[in-house]
Amino acid sequence: MESFSATQKEQIKQAIVQAELATSGEIRVHIENTCSDVMNRAAFIFKQLNMHKTELRNGVLIYLAIRSHKFAIIGDAGINAKVPENFWNQTKEEMLSHFVKEEFTEGLCHGIALAGESLKKYFPRSSEDKNELNDEISFDNH
Repeated sequence: MESFSATQKEQIKQAIVQAELATSGEIRVHIENTCSDVMNRAAFIFKQLNMHKTELRNGVLIYLAIRSHKFAIIGDAGINAKVPENFWNQTKEEMLSHFVKEEFTEGLCHGIALAGESLKKYFPRSSEDKNELNDEISFDNH
């Protein structure tokens, strides 16, 4: 996707790697140009990326549709069973403060770090923890 340089993509990937060091939670980022219904599209991508297949059901998707100016954070059933309602609202607010200035890389990296911090409370990393999902950003020109 033309909006992100190789350096920016690597920054986002490294943010995921760092965030996952403290939690058994799995974080993915998906970026595309447009969508009409952000929650339905994010849920579709969540399944497409097999995020619902982690052992503890603790995957988190940060979905961004750049041209549509929409984004969502979706947690799997294991997370949703443990966290309070509106758990992701603060993270979304802080990410939005970057996105409105078109600081997409910064917003994503900040949101990933916050997600990792939030997840470690409920899903601390154990010595047997393994990386269940790819840390690469997924893209779609949709």
